[in-house]
Amino acid sequence: VQLQASGGGLVQAGGSLRLTCAASRLAFWSYAMKWFRQAPGKEREVVATISGSGANTLYTDSVKGRFTISRDNAKNTVYLQMNNLKPEDTAVYYCAADRRFVTPADAITDQAFWGQGTLVTVSS
Repeated sequence: VQLQASGGGLVQAGGSLRLTCAASRLAFWSYAMKWFRQAPGKEREVVATISGSGANTLYTDSVKGRFTISRDNAKNTVYLQMNNLKPEDTAVYYCAADRRFVTPADAITDQAFWGQGTLVTVSS
């Protein structure tokens, strides 16, 4: 299984970025897909989750109304559209696949599969 994340970069506050995570050798449709992030000196947190069908989504409060997670099961790809970015969004972003839609607080790092990180830097 491979998850390949891309799309990070440097953007000014208020700008937008779109992250992409392409999966291979995975029954993609059967997994919830998630975006996590980890800022320097902070714990990894789940940012957004989308169910296997794409019908259900979850967001952490700090990104609601600004970030949108979506998926294309025909392309085995999940996206994270990030708008109105803030300096506090600066972090390494990771995609992950897991059977569980809800991520238990004690299972943040216990996802079935991880992609490599992509760095998002938001300048003020």
